Amino acid sequence: MAKRTRRNFQREQKPQFRVNEQIRIPEVRLVGDNLEKLSEILGQKIESGIYPTRRARDWASRMELDLVEISPKAKPPVVRIIDYNKFLYDRKKKEKEIKAKAAKTVIKEIRFGPNTDDHDFEFKLRHAKKFLEEGAKVKAYVHFRGRTIVFKDRGELLLLRFLKELEDFGAAEALPKMEGRRMIVVVSPKKVKKK
Repeated sequence: MAKRTRRNFQREQKPQFRVNEQIRIPEVRLVGDNLEKLSEILGQKIESGIYPTRRARDWASRMELDLVEISPKAKPPVVRIIDYNKFLYDRKKKEKEIKAKAAKTVIKEIRFGPNTDDHDFEFKLRHAKKFLEEGAKVKAYVHFRGRTIVFKDRGELLLLRFLKELEDFGAAEALPKMEGRRMIVVVSPKKVKKK
């Protein structure tokens, strides 16, 4: 009987950027903020511009740095002479900063039944106002259980009343709509409070 072998199906990540000998294009556009320093060390004038790939690779190896292709789709491709590991580290750091600065949207849910009385409605309305003042979105829905599905019009009126009460705090992204056994509306805050 043949013996089964397990294969590791995890794919190795293909490097994002071509480096040194992986760049096989005859000409490249050299850019960077360290070209003046390179010129001083190599003893010849190096400016931003188009150079033969072999020459740029030679400069990089003499400096004990890497020739890194930054923009492969440009004509000719754009390269820099830098330390590849430092370049990857800086790039990861920038991506992390951008991710940290991106606003995280918080969605708070408020649930109603089709027969919600006035006291419960006011109580939930106060919570919704508080959430909107804090800058969170509010997802309000009427959940229809069992036979209460026949009261869709009550649920819609309840959500429309809810939207009218919240006009000063936020605006609805769309009119109430049915999703399965729920009628849903999402309210976005008008003014986001800075923390």
